[in-house]
Amino acid sequence: MSRRIDCGYVPLLDAAPLIIAAEIGFAAEEGLALVLQRERSWAALRDRLIWGQYQAAPMLAPVVVAQTAGLGPGDTALDALMVLSVNGSVVGVRPALAEAMRAPLIDFLDAAAIGRALFGVAESRLRFGVPFPFSMHAELVTYWLDGIGVSSAVELTTIPPPRMAAAIAAGEIDAFCVGEPWGSVAVEAGAADLILPGAAIWRFAPEKVLAMTRAGVEAAPDRAAALMRACWRACQWIANPANVMTTAEIMGRPEYLNVPPEILERPLRGRLVVNARGDERAVPRCVEFFAGAATFPWRSQATWIADALARRTGADRAALRTAARSAFRSDLYRDVLGPAGADLPGASEKLEGALTVPTAVASTLGRLQLGSDSFFDGRVFDPSLGD
Repeated sequence: MSRRIDCGYVPLLDAAPLIIAAEIGFAAEEGLALVLQRERSWAALRDRLIWGQYQAAPMLAPVVVAQTAGLGPGDTALDALMVLSVNGSVVGVRPALAEAMRAPLIDFLDAAAIGRALFGVAESRLRFGVPFPFSMHAELVTYWLDGIGVSSAVELTTIPPPRMAAAIAAGEIDAFCVGEPWGSVAVEAGAADLILPGAAIWRFAPEKVLAMTRAGVEAAPDRAAALMRACWRACQWIANPANVMTTAEIMGRPEYLNVPPEILERPLRGRLVVNARGDERAVPRCVEFFAGAATFPWRSQATWIADALARRTGADRAALRTAARSAFRSDLYRDVLGPAGADLPGASEKLEGALTVPTAVASTLGRLQLGSDSFFDGRVFDPSLGD
């Protein structure tokens, strides 16, 4: 008899691992019946997860850290059992701004040049839409703007991802950082031009994680392990180029994203249409689901998130670091997915931003190669410093 798991998700391309696990049969093979419920906002999804309406969800990585550190409602700790997606966000602006900064003439992957051009033409403080206060979108935008010295020129505004195109079209915001496909939807509507992919700010930013409450993991470890295996296999399946069109067709269905499959196919293949003229740009690792240990919950990435949250919110850095390292469950990942065939890295922390080219690293199966994880400004984050 299948074990039912109620799962919520926000309609985004990188909800694919959970949806594909249900649709292709990976969950059923693990004895799970996934009941999927679409949510419009991250606040609603988080709250229903911690209150027990959902047993699991694809969640913004910083939400897990913030909630476990006590920055969310109540005192329910969350665990990130694995990473479900890396990268996948885009930065867009009103077409008039893109024209003023002459965006098509600037390297789409040059975050510093794009930032200088944008704020060279901005006549006032920019209203920047992000999907949630505790999100990689907010952290990437803040890191980017701090790096070029203009963070005070931006006001971050929370807009649910499916509303981002309407918000910029209505003049509620001047720019956004949002997960696909909603940036591309804004382009299709003529409401925005894309000027930068999130991957140009940090080439390997953990985006969504498989989240469960810590109490839920402890109460039913076999159920958590089965869900991890199903999602890990789904991530591997999605990453196969032969499955891109099927993934796009499934995710585009009305009950999921309700977006034309051809819009979803583009980021899956690493290409984006960036303006109403149809100009295309190639984006290496636009969204990554499996290669280069994309599913591994690096505790160094959790620590980077903790430090970013501390700088932006003023919350206690040490408490955030402790919560982050406990919430990113590299220990559970090793126990569950090692026997399932995952090639496990030799360590659970690393220098973030140190790799500029694909690099072979020590691993259990001896085949692991990590891709570039560099930051746009060349900085390297050492998680061991500042404890």
